[in-house]
Parts: sequence; C-alpha cells; structure tokens
Amino acid sequence: MPGQAVGMENDVDSPEPRTFASVLRAQQSMVFSIAYHFLRDRSAAEEVAQDVFLQLHRRFDDLKTDAHVAFWLRKVASHRSIDYVRKRKSQAAVALDDAPTPSVDGEPRDHFLNSRLQSLIASLPEKPRMVMILRYQEDLMPEEIASAMDMPVRTVKSHLQRSLAMLREKIDRSMGDVR
Repeated sequence: MPGQAVGMENDVDSPEPRTFASVLRAQQSMVFSIAYHFLRDRSAAEEVAQDVFLQLHRRFDDLKTDAHVAFWLRKVASHRSIDYVRKRKSQAAVALDDAPTPSVDGEPRDHFLNSRLQSLIASLPEKPRMVMILRYQEDLMPEEIASAMDMPVRTVKSHLQRSLAMLREKIDRSMGDVR
C-alpha cells in the first residue's frame, strides 16, 4: 500500500523505514523549486508539485531506493512543468514581473540583475529552459538531465550551449553601449 514502509533507506546507519511522508518532507522543496523556477508562478508550481506527489503516492511501492525516488521526482517534475505550460498557453498568463520572488537564505544579491536574468531565462523555449534550470538551479550534470528528460546527452549539451549563447546575445543587445 502506498505510504507505508517499503524498505530501508540506502543509509545503513538509518534504522527508520522509508515512508511516503518522510520522502515528501525530504523532497518537497526540490520538486517545488524545479516547478517554480520553470513556471515563475507560485500557485502553478504548487499545483504541479501536488500532481507530482500524487503520482509518487500511486507509484511509491515501485521505487525501491532514495536515489531512484529523487531521480523519478526530478523527471516527473520536469515533464509536468512543461505539460502545465503547454496546457495553459491558450489561457491568460501572469506577467513574469508580477511573480513573487521566493525567499531564500543567503548573502544579499543584486535583485535587479537577478530579476533580469530570470526574465531572460524565462524567454527561452520550454525544453532548453528546463535544461538550464536543472543544470544551474538543481546542479545536475548533463547525463543526469538527459536521463530525467528522456533525451540524448548530446541534445542536453546542445541545449545548454545554444541557451547560453542566446542569453549572452540578449544581454549584449540589452546592454548596448553601457559598457
């Protein structure tokens, strides 16, 4: 039955069995982060995260290790975020500037630069945008991204290379003669 203990965690020192609740607590911020950084809308990210965890609840017994669960969650969160955008394209969307910035602990940053970079990344096509988020927000390697998004590693690298080139070009155009 989903939600019940299905085995021990990979950590040999951990006497606690893995439960749906413990996985939910441990992984919810990662799933929400992927969805939020892709969608730039808190309520949409919450909706996607809820859908992802509902699917996890249904398949919980099939996922045997914590590493498999984390991989599966990244994969499903990525695909559900892209699907959400495709479904909502015909409906009115919230402007990116109106989306609240998540509160994050850490050193203060240049908020203007951060919001400008976020809007530039948001202007990328869906799959390249998700590749950028998984690479630079979630710190996944191209091989991990390829597995999560069901695409060849070369395609992931190509998306990264082209996206970075597009972002550089957009920054150069927007900066003009400021330098």
